[in-house]
Amino acid sequence: MMFPVTTPAFRTRAERFDAKVLEALEPIESRWGPELTELDLAVDDVPAVDRTSPDDVVWGQGVLADARVPLAQLVPAGVDQSGMPTRARIVLYRRPLEARARDGEDLADLVHEVLVEQVAEYLNIEPDAVDGGD
Repeated sequence: MMFPVTTPAFRTRAERFDAKVLEALEPIESRWGPELTELDLAVDDVPAVDRTSPDDVVWGQGVLADARVPLAQLVPAGVDQSGMPTRARIVLYRRPLEARARDGEDLADLVHEVLVEQVAEYLNIEPDAVDGGD
């Protein structure tokens, strides 16, 4: 008998990471859902690099970095190159987050912490307020 590829044992690293992101987002969304309706969430493997010189790396506005390695970025709403409006979005960078975490539990905590920071920046409030404080 063949088992479907979607069983948890066959999840890829990216799929496991996506599941941690959704799990970390759940309590934030349950508390702040109405305020987050115009915000998207994305996951990229690694951040794009804008090099002004071979030794100088410049991260864009809204980047949350640890030891000069971006973990996430809040991209504000705006207009794309074709003139179409874009929504604000939080982009989490999977590989830098995984590299910083000691284990799966640490990764879950880190993803939650980064999401709290980015949502707080989006809402222009203190992270403690996002994470359950009033």
